[in-house]
Amino acid sequence: MLLSAATIAARVRELGQEISAAYPTGDLLLLGTLKGSFIFLADLVRAIDRPLHVDFLGTSSYGSGTVSSGAVTLTYTPSVSVLGYHVLLVEDVVDSGRTLQQLIPLLRRDSPRSLEVCTLLHKRIAVPRTPSVRFVGFDIPNDFVVGYGLDHAEAYRHLPYIGCL
Repeated sequence: MLLSAATIAARVRELGQEISAAYPTGDLLLLGTLKGSFIFLADLVRAIDRPLHVDFLGTSSYGSGTVSSGAVTLTYTPSVSVLGYHVLLVEDVVDSGRTLQQLIPLLRRDSPRSLEVCTLLHKRIAVPRTPSVRFVGFDIPNDFVVGYGLDHAEAYRHLPYIGCL
């Protein structure tokens, strides 16, 4: 076990407070990346003390492997326009940074009021040109992790904690 359910819950509450303070006004849209962020996003939404909107982006780069293929495929697009919103892209884990390198320019084209990234887990191995991540739950080692929504070949998402595979 890398992170217990209690440790995760406490940090998500803190992130909710940080995000609430960072966005006191304006329309806030949390865009969760499917499927890995869905549990984190659900808990984070309940920890943010202000009105907000929620939508999703679907991405895939792992398939059934434990190493990213390097090719990010967009599998689902948001149903709302990001125009004029403070957009917070919610990721499960940032590792290579390739997903962010592809999503950030795509979202910026639609003229959000602001665009930031929140990730539950950050491996700090991304290449230097990766966009910055404003809100980070935990820095973790470069291990393949599962649980709390993260999977390996669609298994282990149900675990209430995060563990190394």
